Amino acid sequence: MINSRDINELTTETKKRCIAFVAMCKAHNIDIIITSTYRDMESQAALYAQGRTKPGDIVTDAKPGQSFHNFRVAFDFAPVLNGKLQYNNAKLIEQCGILAEKSGLEWSGRWKKRPERVHCQLSGLSLATLQKQQNLLRLGR
Repeated sequence: MINSRDINELTTETKKRCIAFVAMCKAHNIDIIITSTYRDMESQAALYAQGRTKPGDIVTDAKPGQSFHNFRVAFDFAPVLNGKLQYNNAKLIEQCGILAEKSGLEWSGRWKKRPERVHCQLSGLSLATLQKQQNLLRLGR
């Protein structure tokens, strides 16, 4: 089961934008850590089960193969202030989201349905396109 925090697990373009995002945050005196990059299907299944068939709160609506993390084009982050993760600091997270957008990323804090305030992904992609590309790769095309 893989739930990586390594930006080297991201696609080249996503990694480039992630690095730009981290640098922009630093330039604005915001410390952040990357908390999740690539997730394999088993890890996604475990997250999806949380709050449904396993204990805990529901943390995702994405089943395996339905998360941009599964395709290496998404990452989660957390701002850090005085050594503590700031998951509840809405103002600081929004500042990070704006910087993510300036880095050419889609910040899911703007989503109408179930916004994920600490999630970013490569802009301009659809899940259907990613799934189709993955299926073509499996078929060797």
